[in-house]
Amino acid sequence: MDTRPEIAPNSVAALSAHLSEGLIGHDDLIERLLVALLVGGHVLVEGPPGLAKTRTVKWLSEAVEGSFSRIQCTPDLMPSDLTGTLVYRPQDSAFEFAPGPVFHNLVLVDEINRAPPKVQSALLEAMAEHQVTVGNETHALPDPFLVVATQNPIEHDGTFPLPEAQLDRFLLHVELTLPDLETERRILDLVEAEAQAGERHPDPMSLADLASAQADVRAVHLAPELRDYIVRLVAATRQGPLSDDIEHAVSPRGSLTLAAAARARAYMQGRDFAIPEDVAILAPDALSHRMVLSWRAVADGLKPRDVVADILNAVEPL
Repeated sequence: MDTRPEIAPNSVAALSAHLSEGLIGHDDLIERLLVALLVGGHVLVEGPPGLAKTRTVKWLSEAVEGSFSRIQCTPDLMPSDLTGTLVYRPQDSAFEFAPGPVFHNLVLVDEINRAPPKVQSALLEAMAEHQVTVGNETHALPDPFLVVATQNPIEHDGTFPLPEAQLDRFLLHVELTLPDLETERRILDLVEAEAQAGERHPDPMSLADLASAQADVRAVHLAPELRDYIVRLVAATRQGPLSDDIEHAVSPRGSLTLAAAARARAYMQGRDFAIPEDVAILAPDALSHRMVLSWRAVADGLKPRDVVADILNAVEPL
């Protein structure tokens, strides 16, 4: 019996529509966040201040059941500020674990590149293993668990660049740009209207509906030819003429990520099968942060997204 979904359930469509209504000019970011939510991944959002990165995550937290926390990273942040710590209880003469802000379903890590390496390492375990180790005990994180981290690309004083191992744990890396004139005018009108009438908050999507949607996404069909296309895209970062610009190529995690993300996008588009367009649209956000360019490519002004674009042009879908 075929259990693949024919269309995305109303709850997912309503969630997408609600976010689009209150987040003008961020359709791509909304799609990427929902993709991550549906496949259980994490998202790194990069962009200058004032582009509603924090607002976007807060709107998502209000539109989906579950707990939410926000961590503002600073250079003096300690791992225990993130994970929690053991607290002595005099009445029991014993130590008890006090969970930190990472023990929530949706965690916004603001300006993650301001967190020192020890904090980034603690977050890495949480993102990769869905657990936190404090002392000799390991504590499971809630399910679902989604980390959305932001970073500011125009200010580097007091920052700690994320190591490649940390970047690789993000399902997608989304880069935001400044809006055009028409979009900015619509943003101004929206903020003025909210100031007078207030924000509207519909009934949140239940965790049961989310779990059902995640199961449906896993059932989306990925044809063998499309799997070959994904593998050939990733392999092009390791061999061939375009690989000369790459110092460290994309690992197999890139193939797994791109396949899962393509399934989620197909589901959101109302299809029970993925197509090459799903792969091509998500490839820059799924692969660019998983490669390190050679010094010569950097000197020539190339960026990882430029290389991914060249690979997409060079590798035929089928």
